[in-house]
Amino acid sequence: MAKSTSQKLKLVYLMQIFLEYTDEQHRLTMPELLSRLSACDIEAERKSVYEDIELLRAYGMDIIGERAGRNYEYYLGSRQFELAELKILVDLVQSAKFLTAKKSGELIRKLETLCSHYEAGQLQHQVHVSERIKTENESIYYAVDIIHQAINSGVQIAFQYFNWNIRKEKELRRGGTLYRVSPWALSWDDENYYLVAYDGEAGELRYYQVDKMLKVELTDLPREGREFYEKVDPAAYTRKRFGMFNGREETVTLYCSNHLAGVIVDQFGRDVAMFPADQEHFNARVHVALSGQFFGWVMALGEGVKITGPPGVVEQMREEAGRLSERYRE
Repeated sequence: MAKSTSQKLKLVYLMQIFLEYTDEQHRLTMPELLSRLSACDIEAERKSVYEDIELLRAYGMDIIGERAGRNYEYYLGSRQFELAELKILVDLVQSAKFLTAKKSGELIRKLETLCSHYEAGQLQHQVHVSERIKTENESIYYAVDIIHQAINSGVQIAFQYFNWNIRKEKELRRGGTLYRVSPWALSWDDENYYLVAYDGEAGELRYYQVDKMLKVELTDLPREGREFYEKVDPAAYTRKRFGMFNGREETVTLYCSNHLAGVIVDQFGRDVAMFPADQEHFNARVHVALSGQFFGWVMALGEGVKITGPPGVVEQMREEAGRLSERYRE
């Protein structure tokens, strides 16, 4: 690089040095700053670097200079993200099932650029969950982007949808025929991404697991189902479903042991209707989409929870329990 060109980039290189090589535990003296600039083929005098530091401060960088013995040590105090915040983001990226292992790695490396070189090492130590289940659908990253485009543009999308068969092979549903739906929102549940969309043929809102969507593309058809989506509180709608399985919606009464109050609140939110039944139990009225997953959730709580109404749901629970009992009696 020509000397004149590199000199013009002095301020940029100095900013990069502060971003990459300084934090509260790692500071640089003026001789060390000059040495790092020299390694970038930039010769500078102390006075000009002092002026550059003031320019960077005026730009908004929190460059701190503190006396240490006979010298001053400089470092970048605050950043856009705290290290603790980046650790949370790294764990979220790594644990997200809908991201492939490759894409998770790429995103984590980008997050590392938001902290110093030394703090990035701590982020690497944070990554200890690489054996978690990850999707193999590399295209999901771009599918999410297309879905957002469709939501912002108010158009429908088309895609293929698949399930896994017993040979661990993708098996297209509907024989590969395209699904055409109106996307309204993306929802996060159990570390998976789901599309909330209106299915015009079925005349209802449905959920689609995004990592099982293939060849997602925009259409020129206007989006439908606004009247259905506007009646829904997305957070409450998600709480009604267990594992995002659809089913007939019902208001169900649960007779629960007092020690399970936290479990009920965690599942249905603080607005759930709860009132004492006796000294050791309370009743909870919850709105759910009836499915095998809901009945399985109730069974998992054992003797602590019992469905007491409405009668039709009690009968469904009895049939489900009987079916499972018979299954294991065989």
